[in-house]
Amino acid sequence: MSKIAFLTLGCKLNYAETSTYERGFVKAGLEVVPWREKADVYLINTCSVTAMADTKSRNLIRKCHRVNPEALVIVTGCSAQLREKEITAIEGVTRIFGASEKGSVVGATLELLGLQQSGSTCGSEINDMFGAYSSGERTRSFLKVQDGCNNYCNYCTVPYARGESRNIPIAECVKYANEIAAEGIREIVLTGVNTGDFGRSTGESFLDLLKALNEVPGIERFRISSIEPNLLTDDIINWIASGKTKFQPHFHIPLQSGSDSLLKAMGRHYDTQFFAEKIRSIREALESPGKARVFFGIDLMAGLPGESEELFRESYEFVEKLHPAFIHVFPYSRRPGTPAAEMPGQVPEAVKAERVAKLEELCERLHDEFVSANKGLTERVLWESTNRKGMMEGYTGNYIRLTRPFDSDKVGNLEDIII
Repeated sequence: MSKIAFLTLGCKLNYAETSTYERGFVKAGLEVVPWREKADVYLINTCSVTAMADTKSRNLIRKCHRVNPEALVIVTGCSAQLREKEITAIEGVTRIFGASEKGSVVGATLELLGLQQSGSTCGSEINDMFGAYSSGERTRSFLKVQDGCNNYCNYCTVPYARGESRNIPIAECVKYANEIAAEGIREIVLTGVNTGDFGRSTGESFLDLLKALNEVPGIERFRISSIEPNLLTDDIINWIASGKTKFQPHFHIPLQSGSDSLLKAMGRHYDTQFFAEKIRSIREALESPGKARVFFGIDLMAGLPGESEELFRESYEFVEKLHPAFIHVFPYSRRPGTPAAEMPGQVPEAVKAERVAKLEELCERLHDEFVSANKGLTERVLWESTNRKGMMEGYTGNYIRLTRPFDSDKVGNLEDIII
């Protein structure tokens, strides 16, 4: 029996795709082993969102080759798409699968192992859609419903790595959701590069997708992993607020900067007033006395080109006033080929690091305040399977992490807990 090891960097989309590859290889009879063991195949799903991610991807490829120089080293993901020449030059790389070839990873690799006859193993164009979902966890699955992006923000390489916005049909999403439910998984997180843009390639709507998934038996909770503020419409908000849905009061909404001048320079499709009004309207629709507060996570970059100390302070104060529950902070990474890379006012790395630290301190304070505001309320917790020194963790609907002594009978079950 051939052995295969998987390594995944980057976003939940990559994890969903790797999990889908894994199911295909297991079905073909391969044994999955940890990557530090000697495997016959190493599959590395790479990330290119930052320069550091590209570096980590290349280093992992080299490490796998050192573990077993005779193994097949298969590389896919965003770095494989954008940095093909650099990765091809790495000793030991057997085959690279770009964005157009994700659907052929399993079949083509099995051919290389001599386990499958030669067939159609190449994709046609970058905008092919590869549906995927994660498995392996007993409580939660990430379902990829959309890929690609048409926004072309000035700092971002994602549209070049993943192509234009497209999606699988609602019927296929529902089929996958039923497969996930059949595994005993209780929660699904919808993922995509620009998730709210669902329907662009099928003429369907994101709200229709949510309504269809809401009817899938066996799934108790849904979350939306990330959605642009301009795509989180009033119709979606009002439907979730209706009390008839399994979608949780948990939203992750990219902001990137709390400065209007920087938002404009980066090509974002909203300003701070629009963003703040969106948060206010969601809170007004979903929150009331005695009910849990809505969890808002936001993405925020530190050190965008042109971010002076004054603009950083403006951004900081906007976020502080907005009062999200969590801030996903990361330093701006200068990506070759993007307009932002050539803009004046590039911020020194040391300054970026200082600003990241300040924003992470703000995040910790805001999250503590969010948890405190929910104390005393009764919320349903979905307990997870990991045993951490005799303790287990679970999340409320509004994404507060709670712990209790480990009890295997609680795994995958929902329980009412006073926060």
